[in-house]
Amino acid sequence: MWIKKSGIGFMFMALSVFISQAAMAQDKENEKIKASIEVLDSFGEMEENIPSQLLSISQGIIIVPKMINAGLMIGGKRGKGIAMIKNEDGSWSDPIFVTITGGSVGAQIGVQATDLILVFKNSKTLREIGKGSFTLGGDLSVAAGPVGRSSSAQTDYKLEAEVYSYSRSKGLFAGITLNGAVLAVDAKADEAFYGTTSDAHTILTSSNSDSALLVDLKERLQGLNQ
Repeated sequence: MWIKKSGIGFMFMALSVFISQAAMAQDKENEKIKASIEVLDSFGEMEENIPSQLLSISQGIIIVPKMINAGLMIGGKRGKGIAMIKNEDGSWSDPIFVTITGGSVGAQIGVQATDLILVFKNSKTLREIGKGSFTLGGDLSVAAGPVGRSSSAQTDYKLEAEVYSYSRSKGLFAGITLNGAVLAVDAKADEAFYGTTSDAHTILTSSNSDSALLVDLKERLQGLNQ
């Protein structure tokens, strides 16, 4: 009898640990989404913002709060963020979690946490990102994005790149270049947040969570284009 009770007690203890770990993992992803909302707010307050012209034609976005840039001549990058695509009706999808890693050669000094936004002209890459990683400057052409709040601010800008990058940082870091950085899905984070093993494509195209946090995220992103 004692052995049976001990076994049941162990099972309950193991279940409690599992539930606690799952809750902690989801909390971590919740914080990443909250940080992404803060990035959108901070970009919206900037004098020189992402042009509404570019936002109106964009079909995807990646937000990476506090991406770490470190280097002395050879720069390294590491960050985790979220990716979303634009639906046919102009609304935004539920997010998937992504990572950005890699290095590039350039005049980079110090260690800096940089808020990063990548604007995609086409959603195809993000829809297929679950099939494998993508390299910026290799698989995808990337350029520093034009700035200006009014839709006519950059009407002569050709917008020929597939991805446009915007960064906001403080400190010693003397600039950012994304060539060579690798984008990949963070499947473990997706599973922790959604509680499902659905792949990135399914989440982006089919998921429609009623989470208040995601509703807020989508509203803030939509507001960036106002």
